[in-house]
Amino acid sequence: MTDVKLLIRKFALDNARKYNGVPNQGAVVGKLVAERPELKAELKVLMQDIKKICDEVKLLSVEKQIAELEKIAPELLVEKKIVEEKKLKPLPGAEKGKVVMRLAPSPSGVQHIGHAVVFSLSHLYCKEYDGKLILRFEDTNPEEIYEPAYRMTEEDWNWLTENRLYRVFVQSDRLELYYDYMEKMVAKGAAYVCLCSADMWRDLSMKNTPCPCRNLPVKEQHVRWDKMFVEYEPGQAVVRIKTDINDPNPAMRDWPAMRINHSVHPRTKTKFKVWPLMNFAVAIDDHEMGVTHTIRGKDHMDNAKRQQHIYTFFGWNAPMHSYVGKINFEGIEISKRKIKAAIERGEYDDWDDIRLATVAALKRRGFQPGAFHKFATDMGIGLNDKVVPIDDFFKSLEAHNRDIIDPVSNRYFFVSDPVKVSIKDAPRQTVKLHLHPDNKEKGDRVFETGSDFFVPKDDFAKLKAKKLYRLMDCLNFKKEAKELVFDSLEYSTYKDKGEGTLHWLPATAENVNVEVLLPDKKLLKGIGERTLKDLTVGTMIQFERFGFCRLDKKESDKLTFWFAHK
Repeated sequence: MTDVKLLIRKFALDNARKYNGVPNQGAVVGKLVAERPELKAELKVLMQDIKKICDEVKLLSVEKQIAELEKIAPELLVEKKIVEEKKLKPLPGAEKGKVVMRLAPSPSGVQHIGHAVVFSLSHLYCKEYDGKLILRFEDTNPEEIYEPAYRMTEEDWNWLTENRLYRVFVQSDRLELYYDYMEKMVAKGAAYVCLCSADMWRDLSMKNTPCPCRNLPVKEQHVRWDKMFVEYEPGQAVVRIKTDINDPNPAMRDWPAMRINHSVHPRTKTKFKVWPLMNFAVAIDDHEMGVTHTIRGKDHMDNAKRQQHIYTFFGWNAPMHSYVGKINFEGIEISKRKIKAAIERGEYDDWDDIRLATVAALKRRGFQPGAFHKFATDMGIGLNDKVVPIDDFFKSLEAHNRDIIDPVSNRYFFVSDPVKVSIKDAPRQTVKLHLHPDNKEKGDRVFETGSDFFVPKDDFAKLKAKKLYRLMDCLNFKKEAKELVFDSLEYSTYKDKGEGTLHWLPATAENVNVEVLLPDKKLLKGIGERTLKDLTVGTMIQFERFGFCRLDKKESDKLTFWFAHK
């Protein structure tokens, strides 16, 4: 083998053993050119060799790939950190043990990947500073509530934060508290009840002119405040926080803090009709809950200014705010409103449909909290907006997830669309395979084999006469006329002349019926080895040279897995 071919094989083996046994030709080309820049001019000629060698390497089991790499390039098996691992920037003004942060979702639907990234940052900072993390449901808009979201969201965020939630609050349980604070502001002339139409108020505001309601006596304001609960209808009255009517930003001028809404709330039903708007409730809650720091989208920067009016009036210290730019995920729908409508139309089964990018769906597929944490750390805090193509997102998330699950996921055989074959003269043997190639202490899987096997139907149909094939880690055989004939046992015999490797299982009644649901909702049916019966639902495994999967359901006659990724 020439030195160039040896170099190609070295990089193909290294890439394959990292990514489930299948080398990426592009990655091999990149490594080759980086090592030998002068070869760039010869790539057109070399591509044939690169393809051939990659095809040869992918026929090897991962164990064999590693074994060969140990002989020709053992230095590549010593993992090196090329760049320093990304770390979080220090949290401004944070003191160990004194940080309190909050996750504040609206229960209008189940949470998606955008929420997971931003909320992971709050979790990671609380973890780093030994802080407390609060989950607060902001549900003061009765029209937008999706009742199952309370339970599902709490489950998702307990999962994402590794059960580190300190307390859970629901704003609709706290209306009396908001009323108490508003009465204090009305009594001091810091808030007023406005009966102007929205158009009239907007016209006056744009002219920097106070509306007629603004400077009415406090006594009249109290009368109006009381009428909001018993007389006024939605749209007739709104409580405004008195600010600077000449503020250069019109959005800051006398912003609305409470309004009337007769919609039935899933939790409080029709008990309340006066509801706080977001900025007022958030300011009160952040103070009452002792929140010291927040991380939120930069679109909330104006909201922080509005909330500061509340803090200033009561003489409170405001939390320290950090902001992240908007993350635009290209190529996938993450709008809760649109997903909800699609579910109602029957386009998706539910919020955890495998095709969705919701936290519930990705959790069910087998993605781990740490994968989101790593992705969030990579993104970090910053005001720059980011466009993230969904393929790039999953490529990164899968890489982080692979780092977590690969060292602990046992390996098993899965044969899709199986066909029974007989290999003439095949010896009876006991085949022992490690549950994990890098952790011998996990034990072995043991197969008793004879001449009858199950193999994938598609692979069987492609067998060529007189060519040498291998049942992976088992035996070598040839196709002779209309029958398959045993050739040898040793892999070394197959190595130089082999045409392809097949998955297999012994033809025994002990095999398990297996279904694998793919991310496009295609369902693969086949059989798996008998030891799969011992798994518990939720276990992550790797089907050899197929991918990582999570056991989703056990039934008496079959096991159903959800595919995570390669």
